[in-house]
Amino acid sequence: MGYKESYEQWLSGDIFDDDTKRELRAIAGNEKEIEDRFYRELEFGTAGLRGVIGAGTNRMNEYTVRKATQGLSNYINKVGGAERGVAIAYDCRRMSPEFADVAALCLAANGIKAFVFESLRPTPMLSYAVRKLGCIAGINITASHNPPEYNGYKVYWEDGAQITPPHDSGIMDEVAAITDFAAAKTISKQEAVGKGLYQVIGADIDDPYMEELKKTVLHQDAIDAFGKELVIVYTPLHGTGNIPVRRILKELGFTNVYVVPQQEKPDGEFPTVSYPNPEAREAFELALALGEEKKADLVLATDPDADRLGVYVRDAQGEYHCLTGNMSGCLIGDYVIGQRKERDGSLPENGAFIKSIVSTNLADAIAAKYGIELVEVLTGFKWIGRKALEYEQKGTGTYLFGMEESYGCLTGTYARDKDAVVASMALCEAAAYYRTKNKTLWDAMVDLYEELGYYLDSVSAITLKGKEGIEKIGSIMQELRANPLDKIGEYEVLRIRDYSTGEILDVKNGDKSSTGLPSSNVLYYELSDDAWVCVRPSGTEPKIKFYYGVKGDSQADADLRSASMKGALDALSDNLVNG
Repeated sequence: MGYKESYEQWLSGDIFDDDTKRELRAIAGNEKEIEDRFYRELEFGTAGLRGVIGAGTNRMNEYTVRKATQGLSNYINKVGGAERGVAIAYDCRRMSPEFADVAALCLAANGIKAFVFESLRPTPMLSYAVRKLGCIAGINITASHNPPEYNGYKVYWEDGAQITPPHDSGIMDEVAAITDFAAAKTISKQEAVGKGLYQVIGADIDDPYMEELKKTVLHQDAIDAFGKELVIVYTPLHGTGNIPVRRILKELGFTNVYVVPQQEKPDGEFPTVSYPNPEAREAFELALALGEEKKADLVLATDPDADRLGVYVRDAQGEYHCLTGNMSGCLIGDYVIGQRKERDGSLPENGAFIKSIVSTNLADAIAAKYGIELVEVLTGFKWIGRKALEYEQKGTGTYLFGMEESYGCLTGTYARDKDAVVASMALCEAAAYYRTKNKTLWDAMVDLYEELGYYLDSVSAITLKGKEGIEKIGSIMQELRANPLDKIGEYEVLRIRDYSTGEILDVKNGDKSSTGLPSSNVLYYELSDDAWVCVRPSGTEPKIKFYYGVKGDSQADADLRSASMKGALDALSDNLVNG
């Protein structure tokens, strides 16, 4: 069926409500808009659904959400997990509560109980709830840090991580098998409650979650000594982090916490920022202004679903420094692993620091420093969670810390997803600990660089929207595979990892070996002088990303090397897009 036929079907179909038809009639005659909304169905991928809110098959709406949930329900019933139920959380975005109920009532119509949070909650609390309640799966309604017009639908499995093989493909197949939106079931909320298939959850998850976070504290003594002295500014960026972040900091003893008032309340329009992403400098404007006023030691920002943490730290001279996700992850990881070793006298022989393939090589250096294994996994924290599960099931390793460059990390194994609540807590604890040594967090970061090398990592991206953009991203990856690079800027390519084939090519001698990881549309270039580049289409946005890292002898040297690398990649990407 073509996009015009789909459009007409939605206009005339009995299952589509009047508001949906009114929205679609308003775009009559706008062929490009109609095509974009109906040229495909919103893809249910390994990360679930994510898209612009609106009417159409290529949009997030109650019909696409219900269809996805019907596919999930079919899979759950097929594997015999219906009696265990599904936990559902949602964030501050437009339609998030409504989509949560659409999913819950579809599950109920299929005989599967839904445990629905009473109000918005962070992503890591959903991950925790799945395991705490013994659910077969979880659903989180969120589009993370995407712009306001987006929403999303993430699926978790019983281990508390987002779906991985074989469940991801099994669920995707079931969703794809539903060709008629009318095949997706639903019942009324009253009926679902009456049948015991809809249960509201809240404090029964919140309270034990907080206790799990407290178990990861290594130096309560340092918090007791300096928790009342440290000044912390925090912004939830209108999202879900406000209550849990403030609660854990208060209960541990951090009393000088100032919340940015303009960004405190949940608001899916994100009125004070154009892009609610703690990676963006703009998102910190109000927080940094308050930080300057309060002379804050740390300025923290969590994204809308509170799984990513952005940080600025103040040095002894009063200047603020931005910590990238790589920097904050390594700073927390070095603190957690190092202080665990100091407290326990030694680390487990099979201890592991886990990172994604696009994260900094500073993590490798930290692992080598402590004599533990550095484990690389594909991009997406679910692979870190899967590794933690593997260690528990097989006894082959001990999870010490996990991080990815996109501002996400996890201390402890109470959850299987990145957690900005525990990251905020851990960084504040580290600040208190280093204060006992008369150091700031920035001093600790510089000490790490001086000891292990000045690793500087970044990412650039090309946004290519719409059908043509998706096709162009595909052609760029084809071009890079058809014509392998042998040099990027001043760096020689030593090895090329093609994660789609699982093959590593040694450029010098032609030898081939295995990546040992699942297939993924990613190319990774190991370069001379401990530099690297990774090219990867985004799984959640219409972008192709170029991740890169360099190592310098000093900050100035690393800055020069990084700028040179960026120039080389800008030229390469321009040639790939326009050449």
